[in-house]
Amino acid sequence: MNSVLNHLDYYRLPWNLADNSISWLEPTFKCNLACDGCYRRNENESHKSLEQIKEELKVFTRLRKCDGISIAGGDPLTHPEIIDIVRMIKELDIKPIINTNGTLLTKELLIELKKAGVFGFTFHIDSKQGRPHWKNKNEIELNELRYHLARMLADVKNISCAFNATIYEDTVQYVPELTKWAQKHIDIVQVMVYIIYRAVNNNKVDFYLGPKKIDMGQLVYNEEIVERVDIKAQEIVDEIRKSYPDFEPCAYLNGSEQADSFKWLISGRIGTRDKIFGYVGKKGMEIVQSFYHLWNDKYLAYAHPKMTRTGRSMLILGLIDKSLRKVAVNYLKNPFNIFKKLFYQTVLIIQPVDFLDDGRQNMCDGCPDITVWNGKLVWSCRMEEQMTFGHNVRTYPKDFLN
Repeated sequence: MNSVLNHLDYYRLPWNLADNSISWLEPTFKCNLACDGCYRRNENESHKSLEQIKEELKVFTRLRKCDGISIAGGDPLTHPEIIDIVRMIKELDIKPIINTNGTLLTKELLIELKKAGVFGFTFHIDSKQGRPHWKNKNEIELNELRYHLARMLADVKNISCAFNATIYEDTVQYVPELTKWAQKHIDIVQVMVYIIYRAVNNNKVDFYLGPKKIDMGQLVYNEEIVERVDIKAQEIVDEIRKSYPDFEPCAYLNGSEQADSFKWLISGRIGTRDKIFGYVGKKGMEIVQSFYHLWNDKYLAYAHPKMTRTGRSMLILGLIDKSLRKVAVNYLKNPFNIFKKLFYQTVLIIQPVDFLDDGRQNMCDGCPDITVWNGKLVWSCRMEEQMTFGHNVRTYPKDFLN
């Protein structure tokens, strides 16, 4: 029987609104795909000017420390000045990370982006995107596309590679195989992310702007619920443990309304393409984050591929971290393993906003995906509310006044 996750067993990441690992920049709302789980409307004529982007970057640098900036949207590769945007962020001594579906990425563009200073890519790929030439392909079949993009980055060298997949009720079954695929390519894939599907559920709550009840049908993430929208991080962990019984997280972000909920749940595993020797423990992650902040005055977002290729160097933290001591024991059982290079790989589970029984919205406390709207920091996943109503809406249970 799988163990139940207890937040007290893991390191609570110290990220907060003012001092975080990542910030979220949206230079465009234009996208060339229409993903089922998207929370942003697609606007073809929505590219921001470089001057607008410069002003948003000023807001970040004035209000928020961050190690990396996720360049998202929309799909940022549709922006005609994406190379300049990457260069602007790099000049601020912040890591530019491009969040893209990857359809517009070519080897030539990648080389130019690397010259501009791109640090890494997070490719969002799943079976609910309606991709040309990939329609009706399941998550396992899409691994061919994932490998193509990972190989492209690896050939250009020293660019971080991460993959996102939104997980739905009917795709949870593929999580074990996706996690095994990520291990098979642990030498070129640094991060695997599972984002649990969420949508507005009008059957349980009503929405208010001040005293006025409003119709959420105006927002893109409102829909008639035909799938589960209550999948929890525990279920994803249980699925991964079908292939990796010893799988164990080490760090988390809790919810803004529930201290024991897991909104970002991070596991760091160490191994080769053939074998996972174990996982980083909470003390190991605390040491990495604390030391990086002490040295750089900010929390670590993405590790450089050169760092993730030196998994053996992390074993020294086994002096303090018992989980890493176990990794070292497993690794050294076979003396010939010393000739094998160890890799570090992150597996991340994100559980977006949850609606509690009393109507409160349980957000990510210390969310890294904070963006800018009208000169203020706002949750990127709820910016449609800002754009439509000028404020975030409040929710209450149906007929709460009766």
